[in-house]
Amino acid sequence: MSLKSLPETVTIDAKPYAYSFPPRHTALLVIDMQRDFLLPDGFGQIQGGDLTAVQASIEPTRQLLDLFRSAGMHVFHTREGHLPDLSDCPSSKLVRQAACPENKQHGLVIGDRGKMGRLLVRGEYGHDFVDELQPLPGEVVIDKPGKGAFWNTRLVEKLKARGITHLVVSGVTTGGITEATAGYNPAFKTSSLDMIHWSQGLFGFVSHLQPLTDALSPHLSGSETPGGTPPQTPPLWDGNLDISALASAYRSGLSPVVVADALYKAIEAYAEIDPAVWIHLAPKDAVLAAAEGLIAKFPDRRKLPPLYGVPFSVKDSIDIVGVPTTTACPPLAYIPTKSAAVYQKVIEQGALFFGKTNLDQLATGLTGCRSPYGIPRSVYNKNYISGGSSSGNAVSVGAGLVSFSLATDTAGSGRVPAAFNGVVGYKPTRGTVSFQGVTPACLSLDCCSFIARNVGDARKVWEACEGYDANDRYAKSTPPTLRHVNSLGPQAKSFNFGIPPPEALAVCAPVYRSMFNDAVNTLQSIGGNLIHVDWSPFEKAGKLLYDGTFVSERLASLPDGWMESNKDHLHPVIRKLFEEVVSRNSTAVQAYRDLQAKSL
Repeated sequence: MSLKSLPETVTIDAKPYAYSFPPRHTALLVIDMQRDFLLPDGFGQIQGGDLTAVQASIEPTRQLLDLFRSAGMHVFHTREGHLPDLSDCPSSKLVRQAACPENKQHGLVIGDRGKMGRLLVRGEYGHDFVDELQPLPGEVVIDKPGKGAFWNTRLVEKLKARGITHLVVSGVTTGGITEATAGYNPAFKTSSLDMIHWSQGLFGFVSHLQPLTDALSPHLSGSETPGGTPPQTPPLWDGNLDISALASAYRSGLSPVVVADALYKAIEAYAEIDPAVWIHLAPKDAVLAAAEGLIAKFPDRRKLPPLYGVPFSVKDSIDIVGVPTTTACPPLAYIPTKSAAVYQKVIEQGALFFGKTNLDQLATGLTGCRSPYGIPRSVYNKNYISGGSSSGNAVSVGAGLVSFSLATDTAGSGRVPAAFNGVVGYKPTRGTVSFQGVTPACLSLDCCSFIARNVGDARKVWEACEGYDANDRYAKSTPPTLRHVNSLGPQAKSFNFGIPPPEALAVCAPVYRSMFNDAVNTLQSIGGNLIHVDWSPFEKAGKLLYDGTFVSERLASLPDGWMESNKDHLHPVIRKLFEEVVSRNSTAVQAYRDLQAKSL
């Protein structure tokens, strides 16, 4: 099921009045349906809770999950629990009940060992979800140290990243959908639900499962109805490589083996047009075996990971175990013993690796013309450049050989070739996607980027890859500052945006300037307010990258003395660039001044 097939707005009967929400921007939030809270000998029962009340919410919650999954809507799960050393657990939670003078039941507290492991401790059996409500691959799980799902978690960040403006809430110790919520004391549940819709919906709405099912089910079809069984006859595949189209086809019975076999024929045919796309093409037998492995690993077509069977390519500066990493410079080639984190994440989500693509040597350049492995051409015309440095990445996507590509971006290396080949280049905020296992051009400035067929696909790949990595020295351990987004009322479709001044745009060719103006008009037509921005910081930052000391970092990424003994292996333009950097004889004082200027 695709979100595109759902209506713009759905309205259901609720208290204190009818609740309207946009399905494409609505997620289900399932709160704490854990063994520790729902099963015998868990934390809840030890605290004296009535399991009958909370267990009654399991089946309605399962039905709710089926409904949202069938509709292709986002699902979030939360788990309450603490780190094994209890460093995130307030001392009051450990002692307040046990310290009661008349305590006769609370012999065990958080962290003590129960029959399902240490109580409310992450990683223990009791901390995980009950079997009936286990998350599917790709669904977001938020581990929280307290009862509030938004405190000290990345929930807000992940909701906004997925465009979520509305939540349907269920689970234990919460309220929302009546049948799918529960508390240990039925009277507490009633009071909590009443409080939510009190004062004309001050805190929210309360509804039942049936109105929600009645509202969404008519928009689901065939095998996509909750609990339905996919048809047994595999569908014909029209060659559409959009991730959502592939997902729908796979759920209907399409085999990833069929897709892999068809793409190898396309790759062989395209090699006659442009032989410089790939540096290493994965053996066909290996890819077919990987596709067979996916079929065996995920036999239930209703429970496929978000990138199941999605073909992708990788820039040859990103490590893959057993596959040489060349960065288009053979003397620096090596065979890694560990794969890059970003590669491993998409593989875990079911993606199919097809090969490593060409690039400007040492990821230096924006043309795609600086590689000993040939010059990739734009998919539009063999006489046009592909753009770089992620040249082969963009061509492999633009030519319909893969659905997406893992690239890198320092100053446009992923976005420029994407533009030159009619696809989308996405550069996420640096530090939000692990750079571990990637050969750097400028380590302090580089980031992984994604090239995809459309914005939606780029978002899906980013969702699979983002997250903090302690092994990445530049990773962000806390989410970037998130500004409030108005999803309702007169400001819901209003936003501000700025553009470069006319003198900066004057360098663009007329056709690009015309397209840029069309983009501005489109933004204004959907509620954008064009405002003045100070362009000077952007201009100064660009000059720092190439006219300042930062270029020296490209040399810092090479082994000591390597350039002097390997000049003949460098592309003439790159060699000239590096020699100019050396001749500048930049000082440490200049470098610090540039660093200070960057932080302004």
